[in-house]
Amino acid sequence: MNSINEDDLHAYADGLLEAGRRAEAEAWLAAHPEDAARVHAWAAQNRALHAAFDEVLNEPLPLELVRAASRRPIRSMQVWRAAAAVFVVTGAGLLGYGIGLNNAGAPVQYATLPQAAAIAHAVYSPEQRHPVEVEAQHADHLVAWLSKRLGHALHAPDFGKQGFELLGGRLLPGETGPVAQFMYQDGRNRRITLYVRRDETKQAETSFHHAREDGVEVFYWVDRGLGYALSGNVDQAEMGRLADAAYHQISF
Repeated sequence: MNSINEDDLHAYADGLLEAGRRAEAEAWLAAHPEDAARVHAWAAQNRALHAAFDEVLNEPLPLELVRAASRRPIRSMQVWRAAAAVFVVTGAGLLGYGIGLNNAGAPVQYATLPQAAAIAHAVYSPEQRHPVEVEAQHADHLVAWLSKRLGHALHAPDFGKQGFELLGGRLLPGETGPVAQFMYQDGRNRRITLYVRRDETKQAETSFHHAREDGVEVFYWVDRGLGYALSGNVDQAEMGRLADAAYHQISF
């Protein structure tokens, strides 16, 4: 079997890979869980974009725009450029609105928090050899390092009473700067991740919000200048109890 490259993975996620090559890609993904997680995240993003934009793409053009486009060529090009700019701005707003529908009641600026956390969980939680950057035996160093990078004192919650032990953590890039991710695992090899990023908007503290991002349960909240999101392929009620345990350890 030929090695599957990045273009093949994107084509597979988009449903554009030819049948013969698709079988090879599926075999590759079965043997490479990190690539499988990436493809899973891309497919989820594709579905979100279609949900946000498909109706807009099928809308008729405004009559005035059609009339303007039929005028002199130079003017027509200017109009279409303006129309494209309007579509980009409107489309971005619709995408934010579409994401917000899944997180009713959450602060607008935190509409992307559960999605970002779920994608990071999907990418790193399946990894067997290198699920974390710094392992649990160096937990003190891990917390100090991530605290320094985020510029804010962090705490790795203890989920021992809930049956989950710390595996370690890593530093991730985020929309507004560095992000910390802590990973935990239970005796059934289920994994949960705590995603932490700075709150640049100084949002007031919030209660729990829940989202389900492509099968990943996410509970998220804002506390003392940080946004937190706990993610996992775990029953919603159990995830809620874990999030409650994390909140009480972090906040008190």
